[in-house]
Amino acid sequence: MNMNIPRSSPHPAEALVLARIPPAVRERAAAVRLMVFDVDGVLTDGSLYYGENGEELKRFHTLDGHGLRLLTEGGLKIALVTGRSGPIVSRRAAELGIADVMQGVRDKAGALTELAQRHAVALNQTGFMGDDIIDLPAMQRAGFAASVPNAPGYITQAAHWVASQPGGSGAVRECCDLLLASQGRLGPFMTAPGLLSAGAIQ
Repeated sequence: MNMNIPRSSPHPAEALVLARIPPAVRERAAAVRLMVFDVDGVLTDGSLYYGENGEELKRFHTLDGHGLRLLTEGGLKIALVTGRSGPIVSRRAAELGIADVMQGVRDKAGALTELAQRHAVALNQTGFMGDDIIDLPAMQRAGFAASVPNAPGYITQAAHWVASQPGGSGAVRECCDLLLASQGRLGPFMTAPGLLSAGAIQ
């Protein structure tokens, strides 16, 4: 099935996702071709766990992972950009088939620009989801800025859209559903589940 065939009316699932989304936010989300996500506080709840030997642990949510896979299958480019470094993020990205992973990044706006150039995407066709001061420049540069409700108020005020679920608890999935619904790409997954490539989604 061609995911890019326009439909005269949204699928009921898309209509549900978009029901309370302002038209201006829908327009921004519809333009996104490259979506970049922070990790700590967005894909995780921001907590850091340390084992007896000093190993760092993070908790990821399967709904978020599924949403990221849906974005990829829907034709959008995805990247992870984080200020911290560690093998856990690389492992999670590999599980989800995300090739663009930038760790130890302090200049996230510069990273966003670099990724946009790499994928030949205009900045107004990029999105960035973050939760803290280090993410703010990238959010201000992106065409679509998203955040989580447990971020500081001055971060959520800078976002075009804020998830209802906290970071690490389905916020990324909400964002993925919004992007797909705004572009008419969510409905086809409902009517033809076989569109998803083989392999476990988690």
